[in-house]
Amino acid sequence: MTDYKLLAAQIRSLAEDEPNYIPVMSNASALLYENMEDLNWAGFYIMNKGSLMLGPFQGKVACIRIELGKGVCGTAAQSNETQLVKDVHQFPGHIACDSASNSEIVVPIHSEGKVVAVLDIDSPSLSRFDENDKEGLEQFVKALEETVDFSELSR
Repeated sequence: MTDYKLLAAQIRSLAEDEPNYIPVMSNASALLYENMEDLNWAGFYIMNKGSLMLGPFQGKVACIRIELGKGVCGTAAQSNETQLVKDVHQFPGHIACDSASNSEIVVPIHSEGKVVAVLDIDSPSLSRFDENDKEGLEQFVKALEETVDFSELSR
């Protein structure tokens, strides 16, 4: 079982010396990818010019841009709600960046009251993510929101 409290503490520590979102998101994606089992992608999409643009990640090549309301990431960003999807093939409008992905969880990231990015994690297994993952990843994102400088993204 993933120790999300430890991961949140680690990301807080990593953001102490340099709170810029790019290096912290880079390290955050590596932390998650290395510490969560059964993943094929862990990373971020950043709000840019009214859509989500690929940010730091670990895993295979990914979609570069996702429109709001499209796919799991675009839905999470537009609805401002975590999306926990047990079978992505049953999700209306799913975008198959990697055909090996079968389940996904996406958590919105906020700055100054606005969604500025999303954390996106994929697994090749069906039903990989559960409520414990949802709560733990929301805690992880809260640590990012409290320590990372997203100010240039919230303009």
